[in-house]
This record gives sequence, structure tokens and C-alpha cells, in this order.
Amino acid sequence: MNRLLKPLKKLPKLLNDINLQYRCKFESVNIYFQDEARFGLKTLVGRCLTAIGVKPIVKYQHAFKNTYLYGSFSPINGDSFVYEIEGTTSEIFYKYLVEFSKYKPKELKIIFIDNAGFHSLKNYELPQNIQLIRIPPYSPELNPSEKIWGFIKQSYKNKVFENLENVKAWLHHFIKERLSVEQIMGITHTNLYNQSFIRCFES
Repeated sequence: MNRLLKPLKKLPKLLNDINLQYRCKFESVNIYFQDEARFGLKTLVGRCLTAIGVKPIVKYQHAFKNTYLYGSFSPINGDSFVYEIEGTTSEIFYKYLVEFSKYKPKELKIIFIDNAGFHSLKNYELPQNIQLIRIPPYSPELNPSEKIWGFIKQSYKNKVFENLENVKAWLHHFIKERLSVEQIMGITHTNLYNQSFIRCFES
């Protein structure tokens, strides 16, 4: 726990500064954890149930066509915004944020992101209702959205898809039908983030 607290010891101050500067301009505020994950035609091999003493056999496909999910997930109310996009560039990430800003445009969105190279947005102007907070480098445990991808991949493993369109259709159905608000809140809930938010914005 100490390892988690040290890199984020400035979190309450960061949230408070954002609150003082931007809160009055918006009707509501929320925090989100953002990340990307790759999904493709190459079979993700994982454990599966079988009878005692029986070695499991699954179909396997070795292919290299991929797509990506860009997602933002709120531990506060389970809200989410997910896009399927082919590629990881600063321009694509920026376009994702612009589209996210249009979702609940009167909500101030405080988004925690990692330090991926394509997250550099020095040449772009962020929408007014988007504020980014970077987690420390090499600290995936500080970004609970990683757990969302793990949850999805538990159902994605050991599957063989005929083409990339089938992969996209499967992802679309899973996000829409099987990733509930309650699941997002349960998976991403972290006392440090949630309590810091509540103290700053709901007290």
C-alpha cells in the first residue's frame, strides 16, 4: 500500500486545484481511468476448465491483424466511454478525447492516463471539459482500467475469429451487453482515488 500512496501523495492537491479553477464552469465533474488494449486475430491462449487428467485442446490461429479499444472508466458512478480504433498515434488519441468531450459536454472530465508516447499532446489543444492527470511511469497498478481489459480478455481467450470484423463485432457486443455499470465500479474502485474525489468534490 505504501508503494501506491507515495506516487499519488499530490493527488488531493491536484484535484483541489482543478476544482478551484474549473468546477464553476460545469454542471458536474467525474474522474475516469483511461487506457488502450489491443485485440486481434491471433488467439489469446488461456486456462480453461476440463476433466481431471484430460489435457485441454483449443483451436489456435497465428495472425497479426489487430484493432484497439480506447476506453475511459469511472470508479465513481461506473460511467464509461469506449471506442474501437485501429492504431495508436497522438492524433488518434486526441480525436478520441475530442469525441469523449462531446459525451456529457457539461461534465468536467478528469482523466488519469499513463505515459505512453502517443499520449503526448503538446501540439493539440484539449477541449475545455477535459483535464488530464498522468500517473507515474511504470505503474500500471495505479491505473485500474488495466483490470477492465483483463476482465474482457477472460472471455476473449481461446477464441478463433475468421476476420477482424468478427473481432470488432464480438467486442462491440461484449462492451454493450456484458460490461455493466456495477462491474465497472467494482473493478475500478480504489479507496485512494474515490476518497480523494469525494473529499474534494462532494464534501
